[in-house]
Amino acid sequence: MTIDISVPGKINLWLEVLQKREDGYHELSSLMLPISVYDHLEMGLLDHAGIHLECDHPGVPGDSANLAWKAAESYLKALGERAGVHIKLSKNIPVGAGLGGGSADAAAVLLGMNRLFEYPFPVDKLHQLALMLGADVPFFLYRRPALATGIGENLQELDGIPAYPLVLIKMPVAVSTRWVYQSLKLTRGRSRIKLASFLSHPWQVEDVLENDLETVTQEKFPLLTRMKAWLRGHGAVGALMSGSGPTVFGVFPEKGSAEKAALLAGEEWKDCYVAVAEVLTASPAGEKWF
Repeated sequence: MTIDISVPGKINLWLEVLQKREDGYHELSSLMLPISVYDHLEMGLLDHAGIHLECDHPGVPGDSANLAWKAAESYLKALGERAGVHIKLSKNIPVGAGLGGGSADAAAVLLGMNRLFEYPFPVDKLHQLALMLGADVPFFLYRRPALATGIGENLQELDGIPAYPLVLIKMPVAVSTRWVYQSLKLTRGRSRIKLASFLSHPWQVEDVLENDLETVTQEKFPLLTRMKAWLRGHGAVGALMSGSGPTVFGVFPEKGSAEKAALLAGEEWKDCYVAVAEVLTASPAGEKWF
């Protein structure tokens, strides 16, 4: 039996870092939105124990350094099975981009393993395994807009989020999330953004586009500030860096203007990844993963 999984990346419409905990994690408040940029996985069980991972991206390891590999290992350990799995990973979500590609792949592996073994674990168990892999991983089990609080493990799924058209621009560099958090100077203390106010006027995105991690990444890569201004100057109603960066995104009023801006962005930033995407407002229909 072989299964195919497509898993989306994400943007953070806002990301407030509130405080650092004694265990080293950071408390945050972030609106996480899945977007129409996907990694693809093919998975199947082997007739011998072990994990075999192959990836079409030369910068992505195929061993235990890969979060997808770790996800398979943790699942098998929790299941108590000496089984084997083959994973073929095709990367379309840019690597080291602040779009959650590694976390998305890990969640996809957990979902795929659960399907291959005919659903022994309920969603609560998968959520627990996901959190052990990383604070962002649980979000990708559900693939729906959600307010993430705590260290990211508390997810409030949301309706009423528009399918915002987006333009993504990523510099040809990778940014370490660990480095960004270690370099962050905490000043916020409490959340400023009010969810109810945002949901009543979801197109007033300029009121909520905040990312506390920008100060760190933009200091090292000041071009990000210019990219955000460029997007706003070419029709975006707002622009922000996603996650720890370096991808910036512009929110556009409709798809046509996003497509026009993306063509111009490709000419302006020839060495950058440029893509048009949209926010996904519901989980894919007809899929059973837990």
